[in-house]
Amino acid sequence: MNKQQVNPWSWQDRFGFSQAWRVDGADAVVFISGQGPLTADGELVADDFETQARQTFENLRTVLEDAGASFEAVVKVNVYLTDISTLRDFGRIKAEFIDGPQPASTAVQVGALALPGMMIEVEAIAAV
Repeated sequence: MNKQQVNPWSWQDRFGFSQAWRVDGADAVVFISGQGPLTADGELVADDFETQARQTFENLRTVLEDAGASFEAVVKVNVYLTDISTLRDFGRIKAEFIDGPQPASTAVQVGALALPGMMIEVEAIAAV
């Protein structure tokens, strides 16, 4: 498989994402449903953004591994935030889990998520 980062400009580097990824020769593509800050029992974790974001990425890691993938395979991330002012914190935490060139990304502020108290939901696409 060959993955090529596509960035016609450089400004996106300041914001921690790529404009696109071209993937040739992937054996599989994994589409991951929105993951949220839930425990393995489906309970919402603490009511602070950092804890919720880290739990969300731990859940994303679990799903990726069960699908035979890893964070290295992620080429696209969509994040839904109830407060867009947490976007920089999200980017910092995302970079702790996904090192190197960052996936193509979209961030959207929403009025509410699936469960009361959820502040973040992340969906992803991985090419393996």
